[in-house]
Amino acid sequence: MAVPAEFSFDETGGQRTVVLFGDWTARGLYDTAGRLAEALIGSEGVCLDLSQINRCDTAGAYAIIRAADGRKSAGVIKARKETLRLLELVGNAVQVETEVKRRPPGVQALLERIGRGMFGLAADGYGTLVFLGHLLTAIGRCVVDPRRIRWAPIISLAERAGLDALPIVAITTFFIGAVVALLGANMLIDFGAQVYSVELIGISVLREFNILITAILLAGRSASSFAAEIGSMKMNQEIDAMQVMGVDPYEALVLPRFAALLLTIPLLTFVATLAGLAGGMMVVWVVLDLSPSFFMQRIVDYVGPTHFWIGMSKAPVMATVIAAIGCRQGMEVGNDVESLGRRVTAAVVHAIFAIILIDAIFALIYMKLDI
Repeated sequence: MAVPAEFSFDETGGQRTVVLFGDWTARGLYDTAGRLAEALIGSEGVCLDLSQINRCDTAGAYAIIRAADGRKSAGVIKARKETLRLLELVGNAVQVETEVKRRPPGVQALLERIGRGMFGLAADGYGTLVFLGHLLTAIGRCVVDPRRIRWAPIISLAERAGLDALPIVAITTFFIGAVVALLGANMLIDFGAQVYSVELIGISVLREFNILITAILLAGRSASSFAAEIGSMKMNQEIDAMQVMGVDPYEALVLPRFAALLLTIPLLTFVATLAGLAGGMMVVWVVLDLSPSFFMQRIVDYVGPTHFWIGMSKAPVMATVIAAIGCRQGMEVGNDVESLGRRVTAAVVHAIFAIILIDAIFALIYMKLDI
């Protein structure tokens, strides 16, 4: 049971001594520290007897030091060795003066920031290679022994990342196709070439907008979700517990998310293609009075399936990039909520940047191949 901190004065042989007893802890101090400080005001050469203290923590030691005016007014301190050691540690800490950190000049601060950025970029690249190494090892084990594949989380994640994303992907690409058709019709009608808006819609939707819009939506939806889920498990030390139990987190957490996106992004891209063409066809029908049958026939005759397969060929690459960035950022989360927020934000930003960059690389490759 805790005993409140208390003190009393004792005068023996003309020597005044303050005897402290009870628990000089944060919970047992109450107002005792203030009363002790008031009692010692103007006193010189007063001895402190701490040998009867039951327990003493840093709060109690700090209260004693403040009451004794930094031990300047104290005479002899009688206490156990551990109490004297605690008083010495707290007293040294109190006497330490905080250093005022000078801000470097603007140019120096800029160079330091650039240097830290370069080191961060190198560390990020190294971390990416480590992540890919772990992932390839997990894939190799599953290829050698297919029984290690976890089909239940793959199906569940495919439903969450695929089927649940169908409405937003379809609606977004529908309006994108409608906007492209409206802009194309307004521009081409001035030249009397409004019929070519069908080719404009077909090529832009089949080749670029279907996969681009799908990938960007999944980057904001799935990459952030993957980073948050794995990151929260990392914060709660669930991943450490999995490793202690002999479960590979890359095989149990990362690989199912890769497989889920690889299965669902081609389906979502196909749905986005149909929705984009439907939006463009509706605008062409209303604005240019071109029937849906004419629209589809012109798509088949003058656009062809090549552009469709070009768009679909990007889907596996986009799925791999989105899953890799989301899962890797989740694995890099620290033990605080701030780190989780930074990593989730980084997952979305990096994924969108990578999607646009990869789409530009594909465009250059197909242009060089004259496809």
